[in-house]
Amino acid sequence: MAETPKDSRGPEDRHGFAGAGRASGGVGAISGPSRQEEWLDEARALLIRSFGSDYAFPVIASARGATITDVDGKSYLDFSSGQMCATIGHNHPRIADAIRGAADRVAHIYSAMVSPEVITLARRVVELLPAPLRKVLFFSTGGESTEAAIRMAKKATGKWEIVALADSFHGSTGIALSSTFMPQRRGGQGPMMPGTHAIFAPNCYRCPLGETFPSCEFACARVGFQMVDGTSVGALAGLIAEPIQSAAGIVEPPPGYFQVLRDLCRERDMLFIVDEAQTGFGRLGDMWGFDRDGATPDIVAVSKTLGGGLPLAGTITTADIEQRAHDAGFWFYTSHLNEPLPTAVGLAVLDVIAEEKLVDAAREKGAYLKDGLLALKDRHEIIGDVRGRGLLLGVDFVEDRETKKPAVARAQAITRHCLEHGVFIGSLKGHIWRVAPPMTITRDEIDRALGVVEDALRAQ
Repeated sequence: MAETPKDSRGPEDRHGFAGAGRASGGVGAISGPSRQEEWLDEARALLIRSFGSDYAFPVIASARGATITDVDGKSYLDFSSGQMCATIGHNHPRIADAIRGAADRVAHIYSAMVSPEVITLARRVVELLPAPLRKVLFFSTGGESTEAAIRMAKKATGKWEIVALADSFHGSTGIALSSTFMPQRRGGQGPMMPGTHAIFAPNCYRCPLGETFPSCEFACARVGFQMVDGTSVGALAGLIAEPIQSAAGIVEPPPGYFQVLRDLCRERDMLFIVDEAQTGFGRLGDMWGFDRDGATPDIVAVSKTLGGGLPLAGTITTADIEQRAHDAGFWFYTSHLNEPLPTAVGLAVLDVIAEEKLVDAAREKGAYLKDGLLALKDRHEIIGDVRGRGLLLGVDFVEDRETKKPAVARAQAITRHCLEHGVFIGSLKGHIWRVAPPMTITRDEIDRALGVVEDALRAQ
């Protein structure tokens, strides 16, 4: 094991945190001797690896706005908003104030109790949603919110089969993972929850049916449901879908797709569940991802974009569905249910979104960023597609635009070049970027990032 680094620390800084990044001097600046590898060696010795991580990224000491700073004082523009959670920017002062205020009052209570913050946040959330979505339950993670949504659908309908989209991601807990149709299912972890079905992903760039929109007439959904009908045992409880399939590579369904999904659910007396973990509360330039198609769901799951970087999630449904689920014995319990501290943070996040008009900002800056990426596509053949809306965009790197063969090695080299030069962008499937900066990103920061990306593309 590497020895904990001791150089250049004062007595007040025995853990090596104080002052990190104070002399960052902007993107790419480095201050003092490098301690990065020492920390990373210790991380590799101590921490369990998960989701493919080998602890190779910079060790982050501080963050503010769209900038994160490592232990050597080098700064990076964060075009992933952390884990897509810091939508109002890292360490927003209103969040810090909310944490301090809640810590002075009450941070944690018995799970069957509630605090004024919990009730107020519930009211604020449902005011942002169309009727009849009026009942809320708060959790810590998105996996819990989708898990609860699916359980509620089963209880309210008295049925137990669930439909999801191929390439979807809805969480890592048992029922949510069963409705997550990604390669990680093949982990040798035993059988998934019985009764889960997948339909084709609405991937217009790489259509699984070889069709073209709009002449396809939403074949991915209609043919997918024909397959479900042929395999179902007649106990279809609900369908869960993301407005944009983020982990799938920013797969954006064509306009009208969600209306078709909802209608197909109605025909089968199923509940329509929308997972707004990454798309809710303004990131797409609308308050909700389902707003574009006007397809109000029966249950909504929210998480990342509500907590501003802290663990906060929620499940929202109608009073009728809540009553039916309750009468059938719906039960979902954790030690951190309806917690005061994170819900106080959620209130601060909603205040900032409203006061700083961040929904409009996401729409306007997202269009500006997308135009910049499309201009890069015009100049560089390796970019096969730029897709998404608002500030959730995807860049698909290909060896050939005709065959659309993924350019994995070259995309990874471009991603590394950007990181080395002060821009962090998350990568999916090895060849797709998830471009999701905070909604507080400035045009100047977008321009700086696009300049680094242009240099990286030219270097390849």
